[in-house]
Amino acid sequence: METLINKGDLDDLFRRHLELPINTLLQAELTAFLDYEKYDRIGFNSGNSRNGNYSCSFKTEYGELNLVIPRDRNGEFSQQTLPANKRTDDSLETTIIQLFQKGITMSEISELIEKMYGHHYTPQTISNITQIVSEEVNAFKERTLESKYSVIFMDATHIPLKRQTVSKEAVYIVIGIRLDGTKEVLGFSIAPTESAYVWKEILQDLKKRGLEKVLLVVTDGLSGINDSIYNVYPNAQFQQCCVHVSRNIAHKVRVSDRREICNDFKSVYQSRSKEEAMDQISFMMEKWKKQYPRVIKLLMNPAILTFYNFPPSIRRTIYSTNLIEGFNKQLKKYTKRKEQFPNEESLERFLVSQFNNYNQKFLCRVHKGFKEIQDTLESMF
Repeated sequence: METLINKGDLDDLFRRHLELPINTLLQAELTAFLDYEKYDRIGFNSGNSRNGNYSCSFKTEYGELNLVIPRDRNGEFSQQTLPANKRTDDSLETTIIQLFQKGITMSEISELIEKMYGHHYTPQTISNITQIVSEEVNAFKERTLESKYSVIFMDATHIPLKRQTVSKEAVYIVIGIRLDGTKEVLGFSIAPTESAYVWKEILQDLKKRGLEKVLLVVTDGLSGINDSIYNVYPNAQFQQCCVHVSRNIAHKVRVSDRREICNDFKSVYQSRSKEEAMDQISFMMEKWKKQYPRVIKLLMNPAILTFYNFPPSIRRTIYSTNLIEGFNKQLKKYTKRKEQFPNEESLERFLVSQFNNYNQKFLCRVHKGFKEIQDTLESMF
């Protein structure tokens, strides 16, 4: 049966996939101009450096592109990807759309842009941009991390990827909160399924890149994951996401009892103290043990109360994986209209572009509740 595709959906699809490569090129241009990689320390002593971005729109027949134009501190950088003093261009969209049809390769972007605006780019600049874009993923993966993080959140989402066939694969993501309360995506990996073994490999990579100590690891409670954590970070505390526990409880009881028993459990992770939470667990166990003995086993897991070992100001952040799940939902929202990524490299480029945007936004913001307890967290190591 032939599937009818709404023109509005196609326009939105093309618009989304125009934004990503153009924004990537703009960032690559600045890197070539400054002549140092995004994560190189040399940038701090080069006499010029990155200085944030400003937003602008670029009208096409597929809708407005939301572009982020990078700036340098000395005000010397002038982007060449887009025609000067214009906010619309038919030839640009026509050419770049070919890239989307071919699978979005960065070398093709550079070649196509050079054909259109060859007088803007010297051959060396094109070479630099191509190399920088192709090395963006490696730069992200290999960058050095802080030695201490107060909390790291681990969660996987699933995105369609084509190898020989198309299937949803697990994208493992780790977000960390530093001692000063700023947060960043630390690392990621792609694998056909989610497993504790892959998580262990990711944690080993984080340690290799400089993350020596972490106070708390928050996960959804995948089987065997606590062993993977303790194998790499034996002194870390482990918190199983209370929201996931609540979902598991709901699946193990009758529909008629779900609201009541989930409300009972909600009182556990919203108590004022660990002692009060333990009293609530005792109450639940006595109340439900005859009807739902399997639920009692979930309540006996001490990892659901670990967050009470930390100051009250951050407990709402660390009793669940909501912080990282919210980010993963945004990733899926961006990709939901794309049938698949044509290969692992294209998926990695997309992910790293999103991770860099997240880090640029949140490495200068202190997460709620962390500012006033920095010394307390430091003393807990």
